[in-house]
Amino acid sequence: MDFEEKIKLYEGREYIVVKSNTIVQKSRYVLSVSEQRSIAYICSMIKPITPEAKAKQSMYCPDSPWQLEYDFDIRDYARVCGIDCDNGQIYENTKALLKRLSDRSMWLDDGNGEVLVRWLSKVRTNKRSGKANIRIDEDMAPYLFDLQERFLSYGLKNILAMKSQYSIRLYEILKSYAFQKSKTFEIDELKRLLMAENVKSYKDFSLFRAKVLEIAQGEINELTDISVSFEPILKGRKTVKVKFDMKLKDTWTAGSCAAEADKKLGKIE
Repeated sequence: MDFEEKIKLYEGREYIVVKSNTIVQKSRYVLSVSEQRSIAYICSMIKPITPEAKAKQSMYCPDSPWQLEYDFDIRDYARVCGIDCDNGQIYENTKALLKRLSDRSMWLDDGNGEVLVRWLSKVRTNKRSGKANIRIDEDMAPYLFDLQERFLSYGLKNILAMKSQYSIRLYEILKSYAFQKSKTFEIDELKRLLMAENVKSYKDFSLFRAKVLEIAQGEINELTDISVSFEPILKGRKTVKVKFDMKLKDTWTAGSCAAEADKKLGKIE
């Protein structure tokens, strides 16, 4: 890896992800770890529209105030997200992953009812150039762009080294409530938000705690800018709620966690 590639990789991992709290707190969607990393990467590229970008997208979305279309280098994307670039399959794997994202949809309340939206409305790849071009669904745009309040913001690096899909989802949920310092969820609500309500073994709270909550807690505390703890709330012998306590880490601790994330992703060398 030459010096310029090292700089691009370092800068890429420092990108900031921004999403509306509506997506984080109230929507339900199933995304694998690699898909969640990719969505975070795409969200981190979002920027205000330029005259050039507006002219380019005028043919398919002339009235949009947001830049919906983005290009990125597939190899750069893979390096930022900690994906093996040397297995000869990075192009085909990226195509398959972007197709899955394009196929994903969710219901969101736009104030006039519920609208079915997708993360991506179009994907184009070019093997010779090694580039990918993606277009964000216009109906998704209000939840990702120009957010004045009620939004989640975090460094992309916080989630790139996570191994559990539940860790990424729980981190985003808890980070969106971090200003409250604590948040209590009905156990059924929490399972629904994590898309774990249909996993039969998780009807046993001890397994849900061990396989989902404790693993997520460990990764969040080890790798991110917040620390979390939780306690079950019982009604008789049955766990009916889970209370989470969250706090932002100080600069030194957050820096140590960022270094650990870099170590797990692979050093820039």
